[in-house]
Amino acid sequence: MSTYKSALHHMAMTTATDYWNDSCNTDELAYGLEHGAVGATSNPTIVHTVMKQQIDVWQPRLRELIAEMPTATEEDLAWKIAEEITLKAATMLMPLFEENGRTAGRIAIQTNPTFFRNADRIVQQGLHFHNLAPNLTIKLPVTAAGLTALEELTAHGVSTTATVSFTVPQVIAAAEAFERGLKRREKEGKSTEAISCNAVIMVGRLDDWLKVVTAKQGVTIRPDAVEWAGVAAMKRAYSIFQERGYRARLMAAAYRNHYHWSELIGGDLVVTIPYKWARRFNASDITVADRIDRPVDPEIIETLNRNFEDFRRAYEPDGMEPSEFEAFGSTARTLRTFIKSYADLLATVRDEMVPDPDR
Repeated sequence: MSTYKSALHHMAMTTATDYWNDSCNTDELAYGLEHGAVGATSNPTIVHTVMKQQIDVWQPRLRELIAEMPTATEEDLAWKIAEEITLKAATMLMPLFEENGRTAGRIAIQTNPTFFRNADRIVQQGLHFHNLAPNLTIKLPVTAAGLTALEELTAHGVSTTATVSFTVPQVIAAAEAFERGLKRREKEGKSTEAISCNAVIMVGRLDDWLKVVTAKQGVTIRPDAVEWAGVAAMKRAYSIFQERGYRARLMAAAYRNHYHWSELIGGDLVVTIPYKWARRFNASDITVADRIDRPVDPEIIETLNRNFEDFRRAYEPDGMEPSEFEAFGSTARTLRTFIKSYADLLATVRDEMVPDPDR
């Protein structure tokens, strides 16, 4: 009989690959911790979802905050509830953080998605979050402004997670910004030992974008090719990170199929897995085996390169400049999603602040 509770637990115990729960829902995080998770994450979409999932907890708390903060705006209250939701999960992770604060026990909290063009505002909010709890990592977008903020926050000793990122050039730019911030700090004689940076590739969202391009352009290719695009970008990035010795750590997010997990096993990286996918992976018969160094079928790479300029831009280390990141299809679509989720969160708060009298 296996000594492991599940496939994810097996992976966590026997490989260099870390598993994070892609949610700050405490019930889902409890399941993750039981199966080897060592971190968690949040963003506007997740926070709004948690409020709906755990309405019996967070609706009364929001009403209390409205009463306690009589001059607060809907934005003030939205961020207060987002912080409390995140900090509740952070408390669950604190024992792991106290054991190994650099690589375990952290939860990511995302800066305001509307700040994606304003480095100063990202830094200001990032510093505020940093002071809330020692085991927070600050999520910020890999846009030109986000990269400036990443370097600045690193220089201030803040751990970061570079997200809204889908491509090899984006994670390289994030790793380079992290290195610049570390070197500034080291030059000042300050410690860098406890600072971490996760450079995210939202593997499934790259696949999603190429599927949109396929439909727009009427491309006909082998049906499984696009399912490998995000994996190919992650494997390429991982090889480059190993070769160059970047101190940032890659993180995979946005799951659409089991390749986004199974093909990355064995890498010294993080797989941040939503609850529903964690349960599916654990119920599957997929074996836990090192696959990170197994190359994607060259025919698939050639097919993607031949048919999609945006795959070439995503796959090649010099495929884009930072000034181009913001307009890349996956980036624009995800920014719009996060900004809408933030607007939905504000609307939920507004409905409690000013109830609709016509209901």
